[in-house]
Amino acid sequence: MRRGEIWLARLNPNTGAEAGKVRPVLILLNDVLLVTGMSPVLCIPLTSKLYKNLSGLRLKITPRGRLLKPCYAMPEQARALDLNRFGNAALATLTHEEMIQVERLFIATCGMVQYLTPPH
Repeated sequence: MRRGEIWLARLNPNTGAEAGKVRPVLILLNDVLLVTGMSPVLCIPLTSKLYKNLSGLRLKITPRGRLLKPCYAMPEQARALDLNRFGNAALATLTHEEMIQVERLFIATCGMVQYLTPPH
């Protein structure tokens, strides 16, 4: 498992508006921590649905590898999952540029937009 990979994960049980069921998730945790076998793993769930009112929060991820249809990253749904919730292998990997976009959306979602612009 590496940062930027997409894996299947079991998100149930969920509560309320939380993303649930078995779905692809993007690994967000730093590789330095991942190689230690650290659990839980910080990740961002993906969805195949794009709601117009949330389009500014979503990054489209095109099919590749074993990811068979377009998905959208949901940074506002980020969560930590135990290693036993993940499948056996990565489905796909995001590019460096895509990860930068996801990171920007995640930072903005967390209310830390001031860190996106370099200090003067």
